[in-house]
Amino acid sequence: MLKTNKILCYLALGVLPSLGFSQNKDTPPANWYNLDFQKDATMGISTEKAYELLKGRKATPVIVAVLDGGVDVQHEDLKDVLWTNPKEIPNNGKDDDGNGYIDDIYGWNFLGNAKGENVNQDNLEVTRLIRIYEPKYGSVLPTTPLTEAERREFVAYQKMITFYTSKVDEGNMGKMTYNRLKEELDGIIKAIGKEPKDITVADLDQFNDATARQKSAIRIAKKEMDTGTFLKFYEDIKDGATHFNDQVDYNLNQKFDPRNIIGDNYEDASERYYGNPDVKGPDAGHGTHVAGIIAGKRNNGIGINGIADQVKIMSVRVVPNGDERDKDVANAIRYAVDNGAKIINMSFGKGYVYNKKTVDEAIKYAESKDVLLVHAAGNDASNNDIVKNYPTKYFTDSLDAVVGEAKNWITVGATAWKLDGDLLAEFSNYGYRSVDVFAPGVKINSTMPESKYKEQDGTSMASPVVAGLAALLRSYYPNLTAVEVKQIILKSVTKVDQKVKVKGENGNKKVYLDEISVSGGIVNAYKAITEADKLLSNKK
Repeated sequence: MLKTNKILCYLALGVLPSLGFSQNKDTPPANWYNLDFQKDATMGISTEKAYELLKGRKATPVIVAVLDGGVDVQHEDLKDVLWTNPKEIPNNGKDDDGNGYIDDIYGWNFLGNAKGENVNQDNLEVTRLIRIYEPKYGSVLPTTPLTEAERREFVAYQKMITFYTSKVDEGNMGKMTYNRLKEELDGIIKAIGKEPKDITVADLDQFNDATARQKSAIRIAKKEMDTGTFLKFYEDIKDGATHFNDQVDYNLNQKFDPRNIIGDNYEDASERYYGNPDVKGPDAGHGTHVAGIIAGKRNNGIGINGIADQVKIMSVRVVPNGDERDKDVANAIRYAVDNGAKIINMSFGKGYVYNKKTVDEAIKYAESKDVLLVHAAGNDASNNDIVKNYPTKYFTDSLDAVVGEAKNWITVGATAWKLDGDLLAEFSNYGYRSVDVFAPGVKINSTMPESKYKEQDGTSMASPVVAGLAALLRSYYPNLTAVEVKQIILKSVTKVDQKVKVKGENGNKKVYLDEISVSGGIVNAYKAITEADKLLSNKK
């Protein structure tokens, strides 16, 4: 599911919620994810230090595909680092290069149709699955005769219903809470008579005609303004309201199904040629942010510095405001591979899967073409060894038994900037076998549509940090294979002799990173360059 940022949930208390906001109340240094701990006392990945080693070396630009909700290709900090299809003539309505996609200049959009119409909202996968299984199993009793295959489906359906019901309850509570808080803030803004960006603590203190609800909202706002602005707080509340409204109205609404807009035969997973060339789509916030982390034009005096300096971003729109569909993900991977991407970033995930086989086949195809896949671990503070976050690096059979593992795959969890017990982002998923590495994913400032910038949290931000590092390696070491790049990244992590807090079944517990990941550390660009030099030296 596409998450614009980590929605900072409130706990309901009376009419308005009590504060339950951010893990880190202070502010990290600018560009923190590129900084070095020894030099800057910040748990970045030492990108700037790595470039000192690379001075004078030549690099070959590498194509990185961003499979996401869309990218603003006109952004001031991205327009110079975009992949463009060299064989396609813009806007002539023809498939000039014969790849099956008309006018695919910057990439492709699998969430639209040839008329230019696009899907924005969609269901969660669990909603779609319940819509399929409910007519068959909604009235089944434990004593109803079923085949072995039907029994497995019925048990799965029952678990889906339990999960779905809890999500509906959460969505309704969140919708009521955030809408009510936004309503009170709107009233306060109107009464004060200023734009949100101009409202100060003094303005709130001088607002004497507040109702009881408004007083509660003011208390929350003032607490958040200790480390931010009223505008930032108000934007977070609006994001929260939008998130929960979308959950109730679209993501969890079994009566809502927008797939007819696209006009494909959804059940035909082999169908590949549908969509349109609108890679921005109706909501490009998440994908634009991800693209900037990877490739925001470095040292141009504007915006932010991405990780890689020799990279071309290919945008493949595949994630709606809801859960991505397996057919679209598989097609997006194949499109990226066939059009020259050497790294694919996938900052999305979901707890249920409809057609895992078609995604597995696409992952194997990418592996056969030496393409590295980088995937976000998820933002549920859960153990991916136990609770699945699809797609995964594991190939499975019809009984969901593991039958193989992708060697060209890196799963990424998120960390913060301080070396303390809160180093692991409070929302980050983890897993001793299933999460490979960690990377910065808290308060990451990056590009947003219309040449804007914004801080966001999530493993969605950590994944492009690693994809950017992979692009850095493949551009300066073009002979490295995808598997070798993965090995270098995992081998060169910064190990941390510090226990971190994770959420367990019985509350928080403290563990080392090597207990909750394969590599046991945070990616490090400087060490990766050193490791790559060592590997190439040994090959000679």
